[in-house]
Amino acid sequence: MVQLENVYQAAFALKKIIRNTELIKAPKINPEVDLYIKPENLQITGSFKVRGAAYKISRLTEEEKARGVIACSAGNHAQGVALAAARSGIKSVICLPDIAPISKVEATRAYGAEIELVNGVYDDAYQRALQLKDEMGYTFIHPFDDEYVIAGQGTIALEILEQNPDVEAIVVPVGGGGLISGIAYTVKALNPNVKVYGVQAQGAPSMFTSKREGKIVTLDSVNTFCDGIAVKQPGENTFDICSKLVDDIVTVTDDETANAILALMENQKLVAEGAGAVSVAAVMFNKLPVKNKNTVCVVSGGNIDVTILSRIIDRGLLKSGRLEKLSIQLTDKPGQLRDMSATIALTGANIVSVNYEHAEKGSDINSCIIRIELETKNRQHIKEVRTALTNAGFKILNN
Repeated sequence: MVQLENVYQAAFALKKIIRNTELIKAPKINPEVDLYIKPENLQITGSFKVRGAAYKISRLTEEEKARGVIACSAGNHAQGVALAAARSGIKSVICLPDIAPISKVEATRAYGAEIELVNGVYDDAYQRALQLKDEMGYTFIHPFDDEYVIAGQGTIALEILEQNPDVEAIVVPVGGGGLISGIAYTVKALNPNVKVYGVQAQGAPSMFTSKREGKIVTLDSVNTFCDGIAVKQPGENTFDICSKLVDDIVTVTDDETANAILALMENQKLVAEGAGAVSVAAVMFNKLPVKNKNTVCVVSGGNIDVTILSRIIDRGLLKSGRLEKLSIQLTDKPGQLRDMSATIALTGANIVSVNYEHAEKGSDINSCIIRIELETKNRQHIKEVRTALTNAGFKILNN
């Protein structure tokens, strides 16, 4: 069982390892919420995971350290274990799912760990790590279902309560549940009036489903770009703590998360990965009862896969009405493209790409299709553009 004493011990043990991540005021994310960001994306290794990993390793016996440690991870826990093991001078082996971003794999390797890529998702890497533990005698460092790991993550709650004594709600990303368990346990022990809310990706709602059904549920599959929280089954300890202490868990879509990533970049100049931004997405899209409340969103990590960053930004722009793609049927004669462009220009939208295609089967022989991409202000602005084009006699094909 997690003990509050361990959380305070962890805070002391981590002083020389972790960074102090001060709260950041975020008034533009949702103007109706008194919102602050706990930027664990700025933590050493780019994630909160180093807290639990380092504290767990600090509790190992000399015999356990001599045998080395093994862990499984989608990437962030891997880096935390690798760094903590290297600083303690012990061997670390990490099993990662082969879908883990290359950036996370190489960062883990750079901290000195031996890497084994496992076909599948986190849960497959977990089974392989257990197999190697038994075969080689390594000490297993669980990414979330361990009392010392949970206590290490609970140090975030100590910092939030110290940095913002008036906090009324804390919103936390949830995968296996280690982070929210540590925060909920610590917060409820010190100030039970503070609400603790969890957020999962809609495509990986393992804790969300388990909490509602009152038992641990194993998902058949997960489908989300939020790889850090793509977990099929919560832990026994974390499920128990969440069932008793977490006030509610909600889900957000990948599009909502992409929008939150974009908002954090634009408004706060912070880069968050998908798993780290789900808490912000829940507040942005009013999934939680935090209107007019002093609220802290934990942005749990910033190790985003840069190879998909542009796609995520595009999704965020589309979701927020900042980008629109239109297919317009024109008569293939001089002046049509000019007139269409002039109509759009009068609305204040900006054309960023144009693609011309011959008419499809069944349409007029002298017609063509123009596919354009526009920069717009918001969804209302998109409606104004569509209305202006329609009133000017242009036929919009995608409604």
